[in-house]
Amino acid sequence: MSDAPETERLRWRKSSRSTSAGNCVEVAQVGDGVAVRDSKDPAGPRFVFSQEIWRDFVADIRAGRFDGPAQSG
Repeated sequence: MSDAPETERLRWRKSSRSTSAGNCVEVAQVGDGVAVRDSKDPAGPRFVFSQEIWRDFVADIRAGRFDGPAQSG
């Protein structure tokens, strides 16, 4: 994982399940990795993960490994 200033020119996208509440992240393909940023702060920090790490993370989400009781904000 690293902060990636070269991510300015990427094609950012967010989930079609995103709502107008603004609690979303955006992702973009960068080289052989995946860049991630907060959709509420597009000029803020960006992080780049390897394809392998990203693939494992998405698989864990789909498997429900991060599911837990809802937290109030």
